Amino acid sequence: MSKYNELVKKLKEIFQINRPELDFGIYRILNARADEINDYLENKLKIKIQSALADAENANKADLEQQLHLAIKAATDAGFESDESPKVQEIQKKLSTITSGASEHENAVFSHLLTFFSRYYDNGDFISKRRYKGNTYAIPYAGEEVMLHWANKDQYYIKSGENFANYSFKLADGRKVSFKLLAADTAKDNRKDNDLDRCFVLIEPHVRTKFDDEGEEYEQEYKPVEVIKTSSIVDGKSVDTEELIIHFEYKAMKKGTKQETLVQSAISKILSDNNVQQHWVDLAKRVPTEKNPMRTELERHLTTYTQRNTADYFIHKDLGGFLTNELDFYIKNEVMNLDNFQNATDFSNIEKQFRMIQCLRGVALELITFLAQLENFQKKLWLKKKFVISNNYCITLDRVPKTLYPEVVENDAQWIQWQTLGVWDGESSRTIENLMSSLYRMVDTSLFSEPFREKILNAIDNLDNNTDGILIHSDNFQALNLLQSKYNRAVKFIYIDPPYNTNSTPILYKNEYKHSSWASLMQDRLQKGMNLLQYDGVQTVAIDDSEMVNLSTILEQTAPEHTLSRITVVHNPKGSITRNFNRTHEYALFLTREGLSGCIARTLEKNSSPRKMRRWGENSRRIDRRLSFYPIYLLNGQVVDIGSVPEEDFHPSGKNVKLSDGRIEVWPIDQDGVERRWNFGLDSIRENLDRIAAINIKGEWDLFVTHELTVPKTVWIGGEFDAGKYGNSLLINMLGEKRFDFPKSINLVKKCVLLATQSDPDALVLDYFGGSGTTAHAIIDLNREAVALGEKNRRRFILVEQGEYFDTVTKPRVLKAVYSSDWENGKPLSCDTGLSQCIKVIRLESYEDTLNNISLMKPTHDLFDALSGETRNEYLLNYMLDSESKKSLLSIDDFQHPFNYKMNIATDSVGATDSKNINLVETFNYLIGLCVNSIESNVNHGYIRIEGTLPTGERTLILWRDCDKIGYEELNKYANRFDLYAKEKTFDVIYINGDHNLPTAFTVDEEDGEIVRSLKIRQIEPEFLNLMFAEEA
Repeated sequence: MSKYNELVKKLKEIFQINRPELDFGIYRILNARADEINDYLENKLKIKIQSALADAENANKADLEQQLHLAIKAATDAGFESDESPKVQEIQKKLSTITSGASEHENAVFSHLLTFFSRYYDNGDFISKRRYKGNTYAIPYAGEEVMLHWANKDQYYIKSGENFANYSFKLADGRKVSFKLLAADTAKDNRKDNDLDRCFVLIEPHVRTKFDDEGEEYEQEYKPVEVIKTSSIVDGKSVDTEELIIHFEYKAMKKGTKQETLVQSAISKILSDNNVQQHWVDLAKRVPTEKNPMRTELERHLTTYTQRNTADYFIHKDLGGFLTNELDFYIKNEVMNLDNFQNATDFSNIEKQFRMIQCLRGVALELITFLAQLENFQKKLWLKKKFVISNNYCITLDRVPKTLYPEVVENDAQWIQWQTLGVWDGESSRTIENLMSSLYRMVDTSLFSEPFREKILNAIDNLDNNTDGILIHSDNFQALNLLQSKYNRAVKFIYIDPPYNTNSTPILYKNEYKHSSWASLMQDRLQKGMNLLQYDGVQTVAIDDSEMVNLSTILEQTAPEHTLSRITVVHNPKGSITRNFNRTHEYALFLTREGLSGCIARTLEKNSSPRKMRRWGENSRRIDRRLSFYPIYLLNGQVVDIGSVPEEDFHPSGKNVKLSDGRIEVWPIDQDGVERRWNFGLDSIRENLDRIAAINIKGEWDLFVTHELTVPKTVWIGGEFDAGKYGNSLLINMLGEKRFDFPKSINLVKKCVLLATQSDPDALVLDYFGGSGTTAHAIIDLNREAVALGEKNRRRFILVEQGEYFDTVTKPRVLKAVYSSDWENGKPLSCDTGLSQCIKVIRLESYEDTLNNISLMKPTHDLFDALSGETRNEYLLNYMLDSESKKSLLSIDDFQHPFNYKMNIATDSVGATDSKNINLVETFNYLIGLCVNSIESNVNHGYIRIEGTLPTGERTLILWRDCDKIGYEELNKYANRFDLYAKEKTFDVIYINGDHNLPTAFTVDEEDGEIVRSLKIRQIEPEFLNLMFAEEA
């Protein structure tokens, strides 16, 4: 294979157009332009290189021909034959080498391009390994005292799990065949079946019960093979198309089941289908290989489909800049050989080398531009704020309006959920009285119709402030990205327990990049999280020895204005035996603001030898601090009361004064009768009484401080930190079975929360590696304990988890923790320890959802064909992806009907998709950072009205409307109904979707006459678009 053919093959692999059968995500866009891209790579690229080199050679040739003419004339004038002239012979020799030199330089350009692009590309990713020369690497260094560098530091880590996309290909006649996944059987997939293998299986004909957007049930029939016919208008004519759909499931099968066997079984069934045999015979066409001479077209694609998808792991943050810098470095170090320049005897050879380098750099920069377009497009999709797919609430019955109880009683799905959670026995009557008897069961609005959800939300004032917790089902980077506006500098404490990247808790990583993949995963998420932390906020990260050193350095680089403290926690007293040691510990890394005291609460530690509460030494006398001289009353050796500070001329008769009621008055007077003072002033003594003990010494009572308020120690040892007992066993007792590995001790998380939030009992706590929900459980327990003590503490939480166990572990645990404090075998031990709560449950669009919804929007007449050659190249290299995918990323036209905005969303972990309504209303609330006060929702009448406050403090009204139901005229009629023109200035900003002709100035009657007021009205669509795709500075 020639160097040029090798180059083209590599570039097709890099540009991802070597798989024309794939018809999803970015492949769909690239394949739609595959002809143009192939033409560029196979023809135009070579012509461009040859032309550039030819121009250089032609310039050299013309110069040599001029020199030859002058040499011949000089020889003739001298009187001898020009052919015998050494000068003429030398120039003729140079002319004869021009053709072979051009070919040599052409191959050199191809070879250098292949070498350069191959060295950074690795199975779908560009790895940022900066080359110095050959296999020597250079690390970017800006003069830091200490720095941590890893191979893909300049990249986003995006691999979040196995991704099985739907797969489509086209037959020779242009008809489309698609393999599509149906959602897996959740009853089976909820378990971690160690004795089963998950495989792709052709479905059997069956009927499934599904729910529409209103919560209504309907039945849908599924067949393994079916033909879908559609009609569309192309160039003004109606065109009918057919698509063959083949349905699969990804399900648990008996251990040892071979995927290859299931593929052959599926092929046999598909090819024997009557419809396929009559109309889709090309599927049986032979596509032989050396090992499989009988392979069919169907088998070729089905084998590819059933192999696990090894999608990209990384997206480069600035691929264009990186490759451009590397190109210059490559040319200087590996193309421009200084020795050759120094030893050159003819300047023309140096000029040829410069011409070749000029050609190499120009072509390489053009290819880099195209590559940067591809990578930047994927980066844009990754950084895009993701849609809220669904937004529901779990609310304890005590907060649900009594008028809605009849609907709750009639909802079968709610009773089934309660029975599954263990908060209803399944036998007692389903009545309003039953609801009233157990008010801490949570009503889950996801199980009810839209009108019911509207009634509940309409009834809650100060909605966001009355929400105690938020559960977000999403990749944590995407969740943090969406939370930036609403919770900027609002979080008091962040606690995360990321995967430790050990053999038992690994992340998915690219071969040879285990630790660097983990470092990239953590760096970007830590940075996003720090944006949400208050100035005096605290962050804690749990980790073990595997990544502790790397994590410490990443934390210090991410938050240089913070102090890092490493706490050793003995969480496994029995230990885990390794080759050399029995490991019993892990770490809790604390970040606190540098130089700011009080971020971490002091803890009470028992004194080994109690000290006297009476002060002694310097500044210890009564006259030094009068307010610390007062009596403390004892009865039967216990403190029962605190007296008041006496007048200055009053002097007690002694250290102990016996009163007629049997109490003893104790004063801070020493053995010499000197009036001294207590260690605590009258303003602080009561809150420190639990630290004080009365001791009788030789018949005289004295007071001692038995516990000291001290900074926490850096080694935490105690049974309460045992993750086996207070993590694993606790969770098994709650859920009734083991569903999750390695949960944290709830007591450890409680201690971390208390240390970080002691000064702020209403603190907001964030955990974006939510796991089994330990952090949420800890917050609920702490609030429950505060209520029992009569305190008004109300810590709130935001928990993010992307795992498929969100619905089987995380959410159920939180709902159970609300209902009762104690559980055994999945059943509550007490039903009177519930806590009144309102918890929001959000599901976000994923990056894979974004990719799966990309579609190409071509104009009816392809303007691309009308462009000139140079302009066409410019469009292809720079603008194609953004331009042709714009409408599929965010369809502003569909904002005319905002309550019916649909996307294809993955319904399970294997990529099966379903068309779902997207919650534009909630998405926009997060984009603008709105703190919601109230929602008035009436979708049947075509509107949702939200009141709230922006981060700027501006009072805001948002009006979403179906523009068919509330058009120009209706909106003007509704204006007063929606308080747009209130007499009292109610709103600073008003957002409305769709076009309107509302006046922005109006008059109101005041006592002093009419005055003119103005409205600041903003259209939702442009604001939505800008904020969704805005990148942080």
